[in-house]
Amino acid sequence: MRHLKSGSKLGKNPWHRRAVLRNLVTNLFEHGRITTTLTRAKAARPVAEKIITWGKRDTLQSRRQAASYLMTPQMTAKLFSEIAPKYADRAGGYTRIIHAGNRVGDNAKVAILELVGYEYKAKEKKEKPKKEEPVEAAS
Repeated sequence: MRHLKSGSKLGKNPWHRRAVLRNLVTNLFEHGRITTTLTRAKAARPVAEKIITWGKRDTLQSRRQAASYLMTPQMTAKLFSEIAPKYADRAGGYTRIIHAGNRVGDNAKVAILELVGYEYKAKEKKEKPKKEEPVEAAS
């Protein structure tokens, strides 16, 4: 029986799995939107939601818990100053998972994990100079 066996092990040791989730959540808070496999996105989502809830509490204990989980002090400061106040009146559901097809190399299911309210800004593409075609000599 598999009672109370929820969550994926991601095919990793417990310390490696924790490191992967820490990096995913830190990058999510840094960029607002990350692309990863569907399984990793589903594993990182509850962790990110819990950390945002710590940010909403804004006590010394919650700051210490968030700082011990997030990889950089800058992301801890950003969590308490920018991210958590944005969700002050929201009772949960701070992230969303968008299915993005399959990866080309190994056909793994890919998903976009993003913070709710994130506004995607497309990068401006630089125009490449066109190559001059060689002029053929008419003979």
